[in-house]
Amino acid sequence: MSFAIKAFEGGARRRMEEGKMPGLKKWILSAAALLSLGQAANAFELGVIGFQFSSETHARVANAAAAAAKAKGWSVTLLNSEGSLPKHAEQFDALIAKKVDAIIIAMGKPVEADAQFKAAKDKGIPVITVQSGASPHALFDIQTNEYKIGAEAALYLLGKLGYQGNIITSRFDLNVASRIRGKILDDVLSENQAVKELGKFSMARTQSWRDDVRSGMQALLLQNQGKINGVWASFDGQAYIIDDLLKAAGVKKGQIPLVSVDGGPETYARIADPDSTLLASVAVPFEDMGKQAVDAIEAIVVKKQPKDSITAGPYLFTEAVLVDQSNVKQFLK
Repeated sequence: MSFAIKAFEGGARRRMEEGKMPGLKKWILSAAALLSLGQAANAFELGVIGFQFSSETHARVANAAAAAAKAKGWSVTLLNSEGSLPKHAEQFDALIAKKVDAIIIAMGKPVEADAQFKAAKDKGIPVITVQSGASPHALFDIQTNEYKIGAEAALYLLGKLGYQGNIITSRFDLNVASRIRGKILDDVLSENQAVKELGKFSMARTQSWRDDVRSGMQALLLQNQGKINGVWASFDGQAYIIDDLLKAAGVKKGQIPLVSVDGGPETYARIADPDSTLLASVAVPFEDMGKQAVDAIEAIVVKKQPKDSITAGPYLFTEAVLVDQSNVKQFLK
């Protein structure tokens, strides 16, 4: 310590003892309190990655997880992979290199990013995923039962058609949840052959998916004009675009039933709107799943409870609810 600093401290101490620097003591106590708070906040560091925030559901899970972690006083690194697999892998690698205490991934890619999942496990960093599918290197995936959701959406649509007529569909096979919903729809159609699928559009691009869906579904609507009795969409973001296309074509609510999956404020507003063609959606509790992931990290990693006390298998299932005009008021805020 330099002579000048020693001299300052000595002088300050004397003046404080003499009551001439009352503010200095308060400053030192405040600094100590802030340091203590900072140490507490940094006691646990969580990494959260959402695969693509332009998809509302990804952002809802990731933001809910980040908010729940911050409410516990944790330090949070929140990342958006922007629908890019290379960027997703880079962000995963960065969190591993940073040696965070745990990672939550919303709508991740356990197959495509298997090397990153394994690297996290090898480094002792626990990972919980949401709506991503199982990985042998993650603790578990928080899911709704997509097979049940797929059946509910498909049977609701066919019920509205009286189990006969023609439909077109908008799919997204790169996402495991959307892919399962589509496969269940195929099973339902195979058992109810009075309903024909006139055409389907499969979304391939993830970064410009809105443009992709708009052009693909517009083409299907034009090709099958006058022959379409219903429309099925694999998630609500697609349904919003289809709803706008149908409204622009003069279709009224109920004329061509549009059914989808996900839920959320915009979905509920469209279901309640008499000018919207969106008739129903199976609502997935995305915010609750983000909070569940944080609670599970706290139980397993912080409180050292066994993983099996949360769930024994690779999935932790949560319930989804079909929302239509009969119950949409319960969901409108």
